[in-house]
Amino acid sequence: MKYLQLTQKGNYTIVQLDRGKVNAINRQMVDEMRATFKQLEADDRVKGVIITGKPHYFSAGLDVIELYQYDEEQMSDFLVAFGSMHIELARFSKPFVAAISGHAPAGGLVIAITCDHRVMAAADKYTIGLNEVAVSIQISQNLVDAYAFWIGQGKASEYLLDGKLLNPAEALDCGLVQEVVPLEQVLERAEEKMKHYLRADEVIFKRTKAKV
Repeated sequence: MKYLQLTQKGNYTIVQLDRGKVNAINRQMVDEMRATFKQLEADDRVKGVIITGKPHYFSAGLDVIELYQYDEEQMSDFLVAFGSMHIELARFSKPFVAAISGHAPAGGLVIAITCDHRVMAAADKYTIGLNEVAVSIQISQNLVDAYAFWIGQGKASEYLLDGKLLNPAEALDCGLVQEVVPLEQVLERAEEKMKHYLRADEVIFKRTKAKV
Protein backbone atom coordinates (compact mmCIF):
# COMPACT_ATOMS: atom_id res chain seq x y z
CA MET A 1 0.00 0.00 0.00
CA LYS A 2 1.16 3.48 -0.85
CA TYR A 3 -1.14 5.76 1.12
CA LEU A 4 -2.05 3.78 4.25
CA GLN A 5 0.19 2.71 7.11
CA LEU A 6 -0.98 -0.17 9.30
CA THR A 7 0.22 -0.82 12.84
CA GLN A 8 -0.89 -3.87 14.80
CA LYS A 9 -1.44 -3.18 18.51
CA GLY A 10 -2.30 -6.48 20.13
CA ASN A 11 -5.78 -7.40 18.94
CA TYR A 12 -6.57 -4.13 17.14
CA THR A 13 -5.09 -2.29 14.15
CA ILE A 14 -4.27 1.38 13.67
CA VAL A 15 -4.76 2.60 10.10
CA GLN A 16 -2.96 5.89 9.39
CA LEU A 17 -3.82 7.95 6.34
CA ASP A 18 -0.52 8.88 4.73
CA ARG A 19 -0.78 10.88 1.51
CA GLY A 20 1.14 14.13 1.41
CA LYS A 21 0.86 16.88 3.97
CA VAL A 22 -2.93 17.05 4.10
CA ASN A 23 -3.98 13.47 3.24
CA ALA A 24 -5.97 14.56 0.19
CA ILE A 25 -8.13 11.70 -1.10
CA ASN A 26 -7.68 10.38 -4.63
CA ARG A 27 -8.80 7.22 -6.43
CA GLN A 28 -5.82 5.12 -5.36
CA MET A 29 -6.35 6.06 -1.72
CA VAL A 30 -10.03 5.10 -1.98
CA ASP A 31 -9.11 1.75 -3.56
CA GLU A 32 -6.55 1.09 -0.82
CA MET A 33 -9.11 1.94 1.87
CA ARG A 34 -11.69 -0.43 0.41
CA ALA A 35 -9.23 -3.30 0.02
CA THR A 36 -7.72 -2.77 3.47
CA PHE A 37 -11.02 -2.72 5.33
CA LYS A 38 -12.23 -5.78 3.45
CA GLN A 39 -9.12 -7.59 4.70
CA LEU A 40 -9.50 -6.25 8.24
CA GLU A 41 -13.15 -7.35 8.32
CA ALA A 42 -12.18 -10.87 7.27
CA ASP A 43 -9.18 -11.22 9.62
CA ASP A 44 -10.38 -12.84 12.85
CA ARG A 45 -7.18 -11.76 14.61
CA VAL A 46 -8.22 -8.11 14.21
CA LYS A 47 -10.92 -7.27 16.74
CA GLY A 48 -11.13 -3.52 16.11
CA VAL A 49 -9.68 -0.63 14.08
CA ILE A 50 -8.58 2.92 14.85
CA ILE A 51 -8.20 5.30 11.91
CA THR A 52 -6.07 8.42 12.18
CA GLY A 53 -4.15 10.96 10.12
CA LYS A 54 -1.11 13.15 10.54
CA PRO A 55 -0.56 15.96 13.03
CA HIS A 56 -2.90 18.83 12.07
CA TYR A 57 -4.61 16.92 9.24
CA PHE A 58 -6.86 13.89 9.49
CA SER A 59 -7.76 14.56 5.85
CA ALA A 60 -8.44 17.83 4.07
CA GLY A 61 -10.89 16.04 1.76
CA LEU A 62 -10.81 15.20 -1.92
CA ASP A 63 -7.75 15.95 -4.02
CA VAL A 64 -9.54 18.45 -6.25
CA ILE A 65 -6.38 19.19 -8.24
CA GLU A 66 -6.08 15.56 -9.33
CA LEU A 67 -9.83 15.12 -9.77
CA TYR A 68 -9.90 18.15 -12.08
CA GLN A 69 -7.78 16.12 -14.52
CA TYR A 70 -10.30 13.25 -14.68
CA ASP A 71 -12.53 12.88 -17.71
CA GLU A 72 -16.27 12.30 -17.29
CA GLU A 73 -15.97 8.51 -17.09
CA GLN A 74 -13.10 8.64 -14.60
CA MET A 75 -15.01 11.11 -12.44
CA SER A 76 -18.13 8.96 -12.49
CA ASP A 77 -16.11 5.87 -11.55
CA PHE A 78 -14.39 7.79 -8.75
CA LEU A 79 -17.64 9.04 -7.24
CA VAL A 80 -19.12 5.53 -7.29
CA ALA A 81 -15.98 4.14 -5.62
CA PHE A 82 -15.92 6.95 -3.03
CA GLY A 83 -19.59 6.46 -2.17
CA SER A 84 -19.10 2.70 -1.95
CA MET A 85 -16.17 3.24 0.41
CA HIS A 86 -18.38 5.32 2.71
CA ILE A 87 -21.05 2.61 2.82
CA GLU A 88 -18.52 -0.17 3.37
CA LEU A 89 -16.89 1.69 6.24
CA ALA A 90 -20.29 2.37 7.80
CA ARG A 91 -21.02 -1.37 7.62
CA PHE A 92 -17.68 -2.37 9.18
CA SER A 93 -18.84 -4.73 11.90
CA LYS A 94 -15.99 -4.40 14.39
CA PRO A 95 -15.30 -1.57 16.86
CA PHE A 96 -14.17 1.43 14.81
CA VAL A 97 -12.72 4.59 16.36
CA ALA A 98 -11.51 7.80 14.70
CA ALA A 99 -8.50 9.63 16.12
CA ILE A 100 -9.04 12.95 14.32
CA SER A 101 -5.62 14.56 14.40
CA GLY A 102 -6.62 17.92 12.92
CA HIS A 103 -8.65 19.21 9.99
CA ALA A 104 -11.41 16.87 8.74
CA PRO A 105 -13.69 18.75 6.36
CA ALA A 106 -15.75 17.21 3.55
CA GLY A 107 -14.10 13.95 2.45
CA GLY A 108 -12.26 13.72 5.77
CA LEU A 109 -15.56 13.64 7.61
CA VAL A 110 -16.99 11.18 5.09
CA ILE A 111 -14.48 8.71 6.53
CA ALA A 112 -14.64 9.78 10.18
CA ILE A 113 -18.44 9.83 10.40
CA THR A 114 -18.57 6.07 9.76
CA CYS A 115 -16.80 5.40 13.07
CA ASP A 116 -18.49 4.41 16.32
CA HIS A 117 -16.59 7.05 18.30
CA ARG A 118 -14.62 10.15 17.30
CA VAL A 119 -11.86 11.80 19.32
CA MET A 120 -10.72 15.16 17.89
CA ALA A 121 -7.69 17.33 18.52
CA ALA A 122 -8.42 20.56 20.40
CA ALA A 123 -7.56 23.73 18.47
CA ASP A 124 -9.88 26.44 17.17
CA LYS A 125 -8.06 26.41 13.83
CA TYR A 126 -9.14 22.83 13.07
CA THR A 127 -12.35 22.37 11.09
CA ILE A 128 -14.74 19.49 10.57
CA GLY A 129 -18.01 19.24 8.70
CA LEU A 130 -19.63 18.88 5.29
CA ASN A 131 -19.17 22.06 3.27
CA GLU A 132 -20.09 20.57 -0.11
CA VAL A 133 -22.89 23.09 -0.82
CA ALA A 134 -20.45 25.95 -0.25
CA VAL A 135 -18.13 24.56 -2.93
CA SER A 136 -20.90 23.45 -5.33
CA ILE A 137 -20.56 19.68 -4.86
CA GLN A 138 -23.63 17.43 -4.67
CA ILE A 139 -23.92 15.42 -1.46
CA SER A 140 -25.38 11.90 -1.41
CA GLN A 141 -28.46 10.83 0.54
CA ASN A 142 -26.38 8.26 2.45
CA LEU A 143 -24.11 11.01 3.73
CA VAL A 144 -27.02 13.29 4.64
CA ASP A 145 -28.52 10.42 6.66
CA ALA A 146 -25.21 9.68 8.39
CA TYR A 147 -24.75 13.34 9.34
CA ALA A 148 -28.29 13.59 10.67
CA PHE A 149 -27.85 10.36 12.66
CA TRP A 150 -25.19 12.01 14.80
CA ILE A 151 -26.29 15.65 15.06
CA GLY A 152 -30.04 15.49 14.45
CA GLN A 153 -32.14 16.30 11.40
CA GLY A 154 -32.59 19.99 12.16
CA LYS A 155 -28.93 20.75 12.73
CA ALA A 156 -27.96 18.63 9.72
CA SER A 157 -30.31 20.63 7.50
CA GLU A 158 -29.01 23.95 8.82
CA TYR A 159 -25.33 23.05 8.59
CA LEU A 160 -25.53 21.31 5.21
CA LEU A 161 -27.39 24.15 3.50
CA ASP A 162 -24.98 26.69 5.00
CA GLY A 163 -21.94 24.59 4.06
CA LYS A 164 -20.86 25.07 7.67
CA LEU A 165 -17.53 23.89 9.02
CA LEU A 166 -17.28 23.52 12.79
CA ASN A 167 -14.39 23.96 15.18
CA PRO A 168 -13.76 21.14 17.70
CA ALA A 169 -15.80 22.76 20.48
CA GLU A 170 -18.81 23.20 18.16
CA ALA A 171 -18.44 19.63 16.90
CA LEU A 172 -18.43 18.34 20.47
CA ASP A 173 -21.43 20.45 21.42
CA CYS A 174 -23.61 19.07 18.59
CA GLY A 175 -22.46 15.46 18.92
CA LEU A 176 -20.42 15.24 15.74
CA VAL A 177 -17.44 14.19 17.86
CA GLN A 178 -17.59 12.61 21.29
CA GLU A 179 -14.31 13.87 22.77
CA VAL A 180 -11.94 16.79 22.27
CA VAL A 181 -8.45 16.44 23.74
CA PRO A 182 -5.00 17.95 23.10
CA LEU A 183 -3.43 16.77 19.85
CA GLU A 184 -0.76 14.71 21.59
CA GLN A 185 -3.46 12.77 23.47
CA VAL A 186 -5.79 12.00 20.55
CA LEU A 187 -4.42 8.59 19.62
CA GLU A 188 -3.94 7.59 23.26
CA ARG A 189 -7.56 8.40 24.07
CA ALA A 190 -8.76 6.57 20.95
CA GLU A 191 -6.85 3.50 22.09
CA GLU A 192 -8.44 3.74 25.53
CA LYS A 193 -11.88 3.80 23.90
CA MET A 194 -10.96 0.84 21.70
CA LYS A 195 -9.89 -1.18 24.74
CA HIS A 196 -13.20 -0.31 26.38
CA TYR A 197 -15.13 -1.59 23.35
CA LEU A 198 -13.06 -4.76 23.24
CA ARG A 199 -14.10 -5.70 26.76
CA ALA A 200 -17.60 -6.36 25.42
CA ASP A 201 -18.67 -9.75 24.09
CA GLU A 202 -17.60 -9.74 20.45
CA VAL A 203 -20.78 -11.24 19.01
CA ILE A 204 -23.11 -9.07 21.09
CA PHE A 205 -21.13 -5.93 20.15
CA LYS A 206 -21.38 -6.73 16.44
CA ARG A 207 -25.08 -7.56 16.60
CA THR A 208 -25.84 -4.40 18.59
CA LYS A 209 -23.80 -2.25 16.22
CA ALA A 210 -25.67 -3.73 13.27
CA LYS A 211 -28.98 -2.77 14.87
CA VAL A 212 -28.01 0.85 15.59
